[in-house]
Amino acid sequence: MAITMTEAAQRHVERSLLVRERGIGVRLGVKTTGCSGLSYLLEFVDDATKEDKVFETGTVKIFVDPKSLLFLDGTELDYVKEGINEGFEFKNPNVKNECGCGESFHV
Repeated sequence: MAITMTEAAQRHVERSLLVRERGIGVRLGVKTTGCSGLSYLLEFVDDATKEDKVFETGTVKIFVDPKSLLFLDGTELDYVKEGINEGFEFKNPNVKNECGCGESFHV
């Protein structure tokens, strides 16, 4: 099982952690919501839990809980800038369908 990040995503997370002046990485998870069933959860991690699976990409640690890992295995996080818009993009090979607005997905 693996979760990875592009160099652009790594740089963005590294900068964000420096600005925050605390944190050991980011948590990637899923929550039940939206019209397709699941949406991504991405937040800073200050303290890991013993259940977390930890993936390291460069200097960035990605923490994933066991339940979410079932839906996220193989996912790559990217950070993209298009015009005035920027944000994380999730390249998840498990996604079977997404809602029209792109906020939720189904596995």
